[in-house]
Amino acid sequence: MSLPRFVYHLAEAENWPSIQRYGLLSTRALLDRLGMRGPVRAAVEQAYRPTRTILTTGLVIRDQKPMPQAALERCLIGCTASRWYELLNSKVFFWFDPERLNRQRRACRHFPQVVLKIDSDRLLGRYAAQTALTPINTGNARRKPAWRGAATFVSYRVWADSAWLSEAQALGTSPRPQKHSPVELTVADSVPDVLDFVLSVQYLAPNEYLPLNVR
Repeated sequence: MSLPRFVYHLAEAENWPSIQRYGLLSTRALLDRLGMRGPVRAAVEQAYRPTRTILTTGLVIRDQKPMPQAALERCLIGCTASRWYELLNSKVFFWFDPERLNRQRRACRHFPQVVLKIDSDRLLGRYAAQTALTPINTGNARRKPAWRGAATFVSYRVWADSAWLSEAQALGTSPRPQKHSPVELTVADSVPDVLDFVLSVQYLAPNEYLPLNVR
């Protein structure tokens, strides 16, 4: 099975200088770099963030408004809410669909953003072993959310061999059709050399959206 030629990453414009210097860092990798420990770190990494977090360096960590704990707990299988937050915070996320990126954009429409358009083949050529695909938007637990657990993140190599079968077997859910398209591509921890794969960078002013002819 093959994937689309491009993936897209939406980043806070305030973080762009850091991305140029250090690449894309997961929240966990960012907190590691800052040396943050203890309860302060746990509040960022393992708990619900209703508002965006601005670190002492000026870097921004997004809020998790679509994923309040009570809603999340109702759709988790074999996983606690704190573990789910921690799992998501350990990954760098990319969208396959620009329309889905614009839905995320709507949630942060008041703040400037940058969109990275990335060559997925080149990214996988270097990060296949750290890549997982998801069949859902893992950061949204509202409006009849899909069941989810750690197995929702399917290793790219497993997906290429058996699509979503491993997810169904681990969670005890009905198998998704093999043709069900991946929603997210994730890379564990960080992509420090992301600029090697970037095809274009587009700045979005407040309330500006990505044109859908970017494919």
